[in-house]
Amino acid sequence: MLNLFNNPTVMALKKDLDTGTLRQRVIANNLANLNTPGYKKSFVSFEEKLKPLLDENRLPLKITHPQHLGGVKHLAEVQPEVVKVTNTSLRPDGNNVDADEEMVNLAAAQVKYNTSAQALSEYYSLVSHVITASRR
Repeated sequence: MLNLFNNPTVMALKKDLDTGTLRQRVIANNLANLNTPGYKKSFVSFEEKLKPLLDENRLPLKITHPQHLGGVKHLAEVQPEVVKVTNTSLRPDGNNVDADEEMVNLAAAQVKYNTSAQALSEYYSLVSHVITASRR
């Protein structure tokens, strides 16, 4: 049976939207703490975890039992992770937030979010069109 709403592309786009929201919150938090002594910036890691699941050039192993080693996780199990950058310091007070870098990251995150939202919207519009056309 064809699953229109939980195929890998739709699930990846939904995950990307959730990650984009988290990413914007993390960047906003970094900017809010720009002048906080000792604050260490954070970033969201997600694409590195998602890529192996969507890689078409490898033969994935399926995990059929929770105790199996290796294999590919299910796409729904992949979660974004907030990572704190503790090994750098830009100022004598220990803060490592660069406002210019954060603003660039915010702009890039917004473009990525908008692209994923548009792709998901177009997919659902296509599904709606197919359903409506099939009634005729």
